[in-house]
Amino acid sequence: MFLFDKIPWYSALIALILLAVLILINEVTRKNKLCSISIYIILPIVLTFVVWPKTAGAGTSVGYWFPWVKVYSSLAGVIGFMALRYIKGLDKNKLMLIFPPFILAVNILEAVYRDFQCFNIQGVEHGLIMIGGPWNIINGIAGILSIITLTGWSTIFISKNKGKDMIWPDQLWFWIIAYDLWNFSYIYNCISDRSFYVGFILLLSCTIPAFFVKKGAWLQHRAQTLALYAMFSLTIPTFADSSMFAVKSSHNRNALLFISILSLVANAGILIYEIKRIKQYRLNPLKDDIYSDLKAYKDVISENK
Repeated sequence: MFLFDKIPWYSALIALILLAVLILINEVTRKNKLCSISIYIILPIVLTFVVWPKTAGAGTSVGYWFPWVKVYSSLAGVIGFMALRYIKGLDKNKLMLIFPPFILAVNILEAVYRDFQCFNIQGVEHGLIMIGGPWNIINGIAGILSIITLTGWSTIFISKNKGKDMIWPDQLWFWIIAYDLWNFSYIYNCISDRSFYVGFILLLSCTIPAFFVKKGAWLQHRAQTLALYAMFSLTIPTFADSSMFAVKSSHNRNALLFISILSLVANAGILIYEIKRIKQYRLNPLKDDIYSDLKAYKDVISENK
């Protein structure tokens, strides 16, 4: 296969189960504050002191800085979003509205830094085959463009439904797809033998709810599913790369290059489209929503206000 070595039926089945579980837990915690506190605050505290020092310590495949940083940065995002959603009046604080794009940008920058870092790495690192090359630079640039094209953060609001979802109306489907391509490319470049689960399945777990369950809440879906999988990966680090369910990368240099170029083209396309609209409608990207006249934007507003 072009991207992966092979996908046995039992790996495909467990991937679907994992996808369903991530979506289900995301939905339960999205709608219930007590469940959110239990899963995203109490559970990781217990795991930090009781489990992860044994399962994710030095010498394990996740016993280096990035997996640990990803766990706590994603949890910081979830907890920050919970504060916006549940603390009365906090969503009216303009300074607090900087937090969602800030934490997203930080998460993207972590991956961009790692992509650039992997450019010169060849061989095995932390138990994973690394093939550094121009694809790392290409995709790192795409990640920077993904940050530049974040717009409309000042109009983030909390929905009126029972779940009190954090809604970012200007973060529409085309930006989400471009982000997905960039993120999958990063995973494929830097932790390729885990990319089937960490990339493909994990991205589906937040994109499906954003398209079909609660539109406008992609960043909330992303933070929660990422935190869930990050905690799972420190608890059972062998699942994605050395268990019977592991799906290995093809380590195909053409695949590495193709995915990275696709990522760059998609994110560059979003930037060009954004600049065109800014010029056409004389918009300020730091203050104005760029896509407020589009049907997709209007649908998000009508469903949540």
